[in-house]
Amino acid sequence: MDWRPLSALLLVLAWSLAVAGDDESSSPWPAWHDYQQALIAPSGRVIDASDPRRITTSEGQSYALFFALVANDQESFTRILAWTQRHLARGDLGAVLPAWLWGRQADGEWGVLDDNSASDADLWLAYTLLEAARLWQRRDYRVIGTQLAQRIAREEVQFVPGLGPLLLPARRGFDDDGLWRFNPSYLPPQVVARLAKLGEPWQTLHAKLPDWLMAVAPQGLAPDWAAWHSDQGWTPDPVHGSQGDYDAIRVYLWLGMLAPQARGREALLAHFQPMQALVTRKGRPPERVDAASGVQEGTGNSGFSAALLPFLSGDAAKAQRHYLSQHPPAPDAYYSQSLRLFGEGFVSGRYRFAADGRLIPAWGASVAGSEP
Repeated sequence: MDWRPLSALLLVLAWSLAVAGDDESSSPWPAWHDYQQALIAPSGRVIDASDPRRITTSEGQSYALFFALVANDQESFTRILAWTQRHLARGDLGAVLPAWLWGRQADGEWGVLDDNSASDADLWLAYTLLEAARLWQRRDYRVIGTQLAQRIAREEVQFVPGLGPLLLPARRGFDDDGLWRFNPSYLPPQVVARLAKLGEPWQTLHAKLPDWLMAVAPQGLAPDWAAWHSDQGWTPDPVHGSQGDYDAIRVYLWLGMLAPQARGREALLAHFQPMQALVTRKGRPPERVDAASGVQEGTGNSGFSAALLPFLSGDAAKAQRHYLSQHPPAPDAYYSQSLRLFGEGFVSGRYRFAADGRLIPAWGASVAGSEP
């Protein structure tokens, strides 16, 4: 007898009961409040103070919008979206892919520092707008989210011979003479599953993604980057090699948050178990690991521990929770705090993803699943 469907049902039932009886998951989210106080200006701009230019990235804006939706914070969502549209997308996210980098320019003025796009941020923006439309019954968000997804498909997805449609990291700079560069962390399976409702190329991307993620990680350890050669297939990235660190840590985060019935979940979690074994043995995640050889260097910061919370189990997960309780990220550490909200928010029951990619926040578990 195959017990997997029953196990998946029990997992969903257990979470539903936990949400129903867990005051923390449905109460105001203190971590979100702290994130706003430390990182988000009153205008809705997410500030990364680690750069002397006090930069803002489209990634930061997209993550903040997602957290605001999880928190059911419509006022903050409105401010963050307005700033993003005005300053990164020339006033219209449906018509312009947002610039990925904004901050203090060399002449002291503030503005766009690089107008190229970042496709991971664009995906999260489209996804969050579509889910905000459904959960808050906002047709205007559905229109913008759909237009943005269509623009991503036109400008950031290319048909690659021998592979099919591939999401490139940006609209320019990542394809050259039979070589296409790929960032595994830029394609959260949940997000792609949700966009698959819009048709192609998302349906094909959703179908192929599990195999791609495993193919670029032959040792079960994710690289930051990989490359597809028209005559060689998948190879290490020509710029970054096979190293995995600050980008790759998100691959485990996304996989750990997959719904029990999500496409490819069991195979993916089994394939990437070497990271579980490594953390169990070491006690903490490595800062860098070579995806080809398995050689590791350094120890990851608290953001790494937070990102792995949904992925790990047993003593390894307990060790990361204990470490985080003793060594939380600095309040203004943008990236580590973002990973913390993703990881801790998930394991504390503030949100889940359905198998088709829909967001299920604790406050909206009973919201109808139909489009507005």
